[in-house]
Amino acid sequence: MKRLKAASLITAIKTPYTEKGEVCLKSYDFLIKEQIAAGVDGIVVGGTTGEGHLLSWEEHLMLIAHCVNHFGDKLIIVGNTGSNNTREAIKATEYGFAIGMDAALQINPYYGRTSLKGVIEHFKKVLEIGPAFIYNVPGRTGQDLTPEFIEPLSTHKNFIGVKECAGNDRIAYYEKQGIACWSGNDDESYAGRHEYGSHGVISVTSNIIPGIMRQLMDKENLTQTTLVNEQVKGLMEWLFCEPNPIAINTALMMTDAVPKNIRLPYQALTLEQRQQGFELLKVIASKELVGDSLSLLEDSDFNYCI
Repeated sequence: MKRLKAASLITAIKTPYTEKGEVCLKSYDFLIKEQIAAGVDGIVVGGTTGEGHLLSWEEHLMLIAHCVNHFGDKLIIVGNTGSNNTREAIKATEYGFAIGMDAALQINPYYGRTSLKGVIEHFKKVLEIGPAFIYNVPGRTGQDLTPEFIEPLSTHKNFIGVKECAGNDRIAYYEKQGIACWSGNDDESYAGRHEYGSHGVISVTSNIIPGIMRQLMDKENLTQTTLVNEQVKGLMEWLFCEPNPIAINTALMMTDAVPKNIRLPYQALTLEQRQQGFELLKVIASKELVGDSLSLLEDSDFNYCI
């Protein structure tokens, strides 16, 4: 638990695909090695950014096992084994811990929403299995996990803390009570860490600029990193110009970090949106970008698969 709470930068790692739409482990390993080289503390496998909702459970659990076996000695491996189905979440979480993940990421039931008591009981069931981050993202679930949800759960032995998307004031409130929080909003994460007391960030942006995100979460040279944060804020905002992971998918293809294969229903950003991203990415030193080159790409460069 101490090691998990010490992790200030966790990347919600992207899942790349082959031309036939299968998981591309070669590209996946490249992405993870770039994270390790940049000093990232851990990765979330099959999160929203990793398109866990588009993966079969067999693919999902295979990726967790792959990461544990190949990178578990270098990174904290967090498996996104949550579900809106309590039975399914229990089963996936049991399998995830059986194959060696360090922690789970658990979300509250979405779409088929339930009551306050139902949400708490859902989390109690999965917390019994092993250490877990609770993920509050009301924009996706339609239900804000306010303190009345979180505070009763925070005393559980396997409760690590919250990935919080409801803003820095909420994070500051929790941290003052000793409830660990990681920002779920990259553009707020620097202030969250250094002004509001967060433990760090579970990041999308670190897929493409992990070294810079490492700087932003560290507590040295704050005068310098404040300037760096301002320089990359536009990029962070652009990465959410469409629902995540559309922009980070496109960005990593623009830098040639991953094959240009996209699982439906996702699409690449439009040419106009790519142009905006190209201008933001080209001012960042190439050594900071994940990928070997930077290009605008044509619409015809993208391959759509299922």
